[in-house]
Amino acid sequence: MDATPQQPRWTLDAFRDGVMATMPLLPGLCAFGIAFGTVAARKGFAFVDTCLMSAVVFSGVAQIIVVDAWPNELTAATIFTSAVVTALICSRFILIGASMRPWFGGMPERGRIYFTLYLLVEPSWLLGTRYYSNGGRDPAFVLGSCAVCWLSWVGSTAPGYWVGAAIPDPQRFGLDLIMPAFFVAMLVSMWQGPRRAVGWIVGSAVAVAVAQLFGGFWYVLAGALAGSLAGGLLDD
Repeated sequence: MDATPQQPRWTLDAFRDGVMATMPLLPGLCAFGIAFGTVAARKGFAFVDTCLMSAVVFSGVAQIIVVDAWPNELTAATIFTSAVVTALICSRFILIGASMRPWFGGMPERGRIYFTLYLLVEPSWLLGTRYYSNGGRDPAFVLGSCAVCWLSWVGSTAPGYWVGAAIPDPQRFGLDLIMPAFFVAMLVSMWQGPRRAVGWIVGSAVAVAVAQLFGGFWYVLAGALAGSLAGGLLDD
């Protein structure tokens, strides 16, 4: 393990570095939360329920997709379907969590690690991966980044809710493009040359094909698995 008991961990300096590294993403994170609040308002969710979902569930893509497809009447079948869709979309965290094992696996602070993993989302994971590849080993960096993501997401849900209640057609303002634009922008920091981008290309192509052929949400899992397999096969 790269992390050893002799190395400093959970320091305030690393936490601060994680916060500062995430600040440039703040506009996109807030726009993401606004988009969710808008969708929830237009689906008739109560304000308190919307904010609580952001605070507790804290899974941007899953929240937006599930709420956007929310049925008019809740039945056992629709609840089961929503649970399956949520699990399917959030299955990406299995891969994200596995990638953190070399870093967190040898550390004894289980409570702090699990709390950090609970708050872990793609921006914090990307920044943490880059921090680790540059030699950083303090997990407080990831926790600081996660704190910014959580606070910005929850804090921007409220104005998004008010926007959704006030604007009859949010798509006129491009709010439906926030999610894809945000994730495309995050990929820039992960660029490692054309060869390493093969996994991105394969995953994207498979996701688009599955979405066109089958619809639903299977494209999320299919694209993730195809891209991961392609990237793994190209790994030196």
